[in-house]
Amino acid sequence: MSIKVAIVMDPIEQVNYKKDSSLAMLWAAADRGWELYYLTLADLYLADGVAMGQAAPLTVFRDPSQFYQLEQAVAMKLSDFDVILMRKDPPFDTEYIYATYILERAEASGTLVVNRPQSLRDCNEKVFATEFPQCAPAHLVSRDSTLLRAFHQTHDDVIFKPLDGMGGSAIFRLKADDPNVSVIIETLTRYGQQQIMAQKYLPEIKEGDKRILMIAGKPVDYCLARLPAKGETRGNLAAGGTGRAQPLTDRDRWIADQVAPELVRRGLLFAGLDVIGDYLTEINITSPTCIREIDNAYGTDIGGQLMDAIAEKLAQR
Repeated sequence: MSIKVAIVMDPIEQVNYKKDSSLAMLWAAADRGWELYYLTLADLYLADGVAMGQAAPLTVFRDPSQFYQLEQAVAMKLSDFDVILMRKDPPFDTEYIYATYILERAEASGTLVVNRPQSLRDCNEKVFATEFPQCAPAHLVSRDSTLLRAFHQTHDDVIFKPLDGMGGSAIFRLKADDPNVSVIIETLTRYGQQQIMAQKYLPEIKEGDKRILMIAGKPVDYCLARLPAKGETRGNLAAGGTGRAQPLTDRDRWIADQVAPELVRRGLLFAGLDVIGDYLTEINITSPTCIREIDNAYGTDIGGQLMDAIAEKLAQR
């Protein structure tokens, strides 16, 4: 019997055909003959305690002129799906949290949700990395301006960033003589009302912010180093960075080994570790990307590796 796969994502018509990682996953599932269904957050609901969705049967193609086809959406129990891929991009707002409640109800009925809804709620992508201080640069999470200014004075060259940002948004580098320290702290913390993260600046960012993909606790053999544009501090592709695929270093693998047991314990089947130089800076668990760039460079099939891991999980059930 065919495996039924539902994907919860942003509007599929807005997908970047050349780069989208969710599309790589869908192709891999279709290659295995699995049935595909498409939903957005707005399609999820609870009816008399049952997790439901307006699910549209989906067909995907390797054709940039027409890479998907949707049929009429029908009401389905989410428990009718063998696996649900939660691939909705941030913002991680209340609507995202409500979606995890509904998906958690489906999980309780036997559906495999990738990634586990509770862990999506529990593991802020920036704070989660601080659970591995042996891997992380000097850092501080606070909304106290006195503590944040002291951190800056101690380390001279630091990064300040919000805890809920993505794609490099609202990331500031403050050097020792920067006259804007106070106003940036005030802005990011909303005058002490919101926690932010401070990290010691890592000059190795010039060699790229590496995205290491983890599948079922094991690293893919290659990562994508996202190189900042000229004059930029941020390597994020969304901030104008360029990608360079490369093999993992021994230090990359050591960091992956440190994080892997916790990823497995929390049901985070697919995650992206962000590493600058020798240090772990973030752990992306909502909708990790960079599959396509690595596949194109090395002929890997990362989407296929993920589907194999999902099939193994389903077989264990």
